[in-house]
Amino acid sequence: MAMSTEKTGTSRSLNAADWVRAAMEAIVQGGIAAVAVEPLALRLGTTKGSFYHHFENREALIIAALEEWERTQNQAVFERLRLIPDPAERLRAVMAGALADRAGAMRDVALLGSATHPLVRPFVERVTTQRLDYMTELYGELGFPEAQARRRALLVYTAFLGLVECLRAGVADGMGDAELRAYAHEFLATLVPGGPAAETRQGSALHI
Repeated sequence: MAMSTEKTGTSRSLNAADWVRAAMEAIVQGGIAAVAVEPLALRLGTTKGSFYHHFENREALIIAALEEWERTQNQAVFERLRLIPDPAERLRAVMAGALADRAGAMRDVALLGSATHPLVRPFVERVTTQRLDYMTELYGELGFPEAQARRRALLVYTAFLGLVECLRAGVADGMGDAELRAYAHEFLATLVPGGPAAETRQGSALHI
């Protein structure tokens, strides 16, 4: 997908955050190769001089965008989730929020697709590990043994990424907001149970 070159206007001075946002949009639309100073300057309606006022080089901009992604999509989210005392509700909140934030989900899948790039790989590995560890911990709080909790976490995460990749590729374009909400309901009801004992009482057939 080609990156839009629509200008955002020049009514205010650009700051580093503007460049970071534009860089991440470029990554989502065209991968790491799409992060280039001149096209981004055109997109922002400015000159390369603005870029070099904030960043030493292209690599510094990419790293800044990845750091912002890691901070806002993991660290800040985990902090907010601590306010929810019940681990099952925390898991539901994690996945409901992820499914509701379609733009953020598209960004996650785009970065995963760029994970072979040496700048991107350590961030994707770290974010993925943090997310899986967090969900594993929640399943552990629900009473799942460690190995099973890890498998559950991986199943939830990969199912989510698979759906988003289908949406991003356009092969699930028929899934509107109502259908996505129904999917989210089934997804969460199936994969975020009350725990092994509750599943046994309910006669659940889903055991990883």
